[in-house]
Amino acid sequence: MNSKNQKFQFLPFIICLLIPLAIGALGGFFTFESVKTWYITLNKPSFNPPNGIFGPVWTTLYILMGISSYLIWQKRKVIMGYHLAFFTYILQLILNLMWSFLFFYQRQIGLALVEIGVLLITIITTAFLFYRIDKRAGLLFIPYIIWVSFASYLTYSIYILN
Repeated sequence: MNSKNQKFQFLPFIICLLIPLAIGALGGFFTFESVKTWYITLNKPSFNPPNGIFGPVWTTLYILMGISSYLIWQKRKVIMGYHLAFFTYILQLILNLMWSFLFFYQRQIGLALVEIGVLLITIITTAFLFYRIDKRAGLLFIPYIIWVSFASYLTYSIYILN
């Protein structure tokens, strides 16, 4: 089935958007208090973005993930490999949430550093699997890969400085 023959379905699209946004909101729950108390006391590198940047960037990335997952969901019945792609997508969402929990809630910077490495590998794997199903879906993960690569280096730098 050609992607041009795919009919847009509003409710599944909204659900695909809401899933990563809900994960982001839950991560925000783990983050909120620590950003105002613990995080401001940490030594951070000069390239650390202002706190106001993180919300809009993550919201954009979660929306891109949702759009990407919808593109894959549309092909679930006609493409081999959907289940593996879906599994890695869910896994990376869980790992994304776990980073916020480990770093901000548990204040375990070293463990969060290890976890974000696993997260980045899982994101790249998801992007690759999505790309094989729908090129657009895979390409929508590029900003996420870039941001988590940056976040990995930032986490490493904070770990070293503290």
